[in-house]
Amino acid sequence: MSFLEALQAKRQKLKSCETIVTIATGERFKENTTTQQTQKLEPVGDNSISYGFVVDTKPDFKPACILENLLYLGSQDSVTLENIFQYNLTHILSIGIECPLMDLPDNINNLFIYCLDLPESSLFDGVLDKAFDFIQQAVRTEGRVLVHCNAGVSRSASVVIAYLMKHQNMDFEMAYQHVKSKRECIQPNAGFLKQLRTFK
Repeated sequence: MSFLEALQAKRQKLKSCETIVTIATGERFKENTTTQQTQKLEPVGDNSISYGFVVDTKPDFKPACILENLLYLGSQDSVTLENIFQYNLTHILSIGIECPLMDLPDNINNLFIYCLDLPESSLFDGVLDKAFDFIQQAVRTEGRVLVHCNAGVSRSASVVIAYLMKHQNMDFEMAYQHVKSKRECIQPNAGFLKQLRTFK
């Protein structure tokens, strides 16, 4: 029996299942592994769609002030010239997504730190150390930092919570609740939450 024949024989023994697939446009399809057929699903109502990611339905331009005259948290939408001037920002910390503003003023310091928004991503693998150094650079020069990721919900929120724990002597619960009170939509992924709870 050839390898291909062995695979086909194994496939016949697999349990049939259906998978709901959501593509980038929001369209949903039901795939059947046994029949290899795909069927488009009609939404029954707004609550019938579960995307598995944060759907950006409207711009999120206003950053949240976490520490007065120092630390702000927002989505990539909040990185605008208007906000730079309004909040007197001097530093922009971009977590996992490059700074969306191509023409930053010359006096603005920008740091990009690579980080995927996945539970298995490590905050301790250079992310927090680099972020803290950058924020402390702003502290020493009496600057103001905007920390952002894509949605300002998981990666950047995790960095800001960790900063409060290390540099404002807050425990996890206090830091989390403080950031949540300023930006209600934060929701670090399960892996980041686990890491933050053990962070000292």
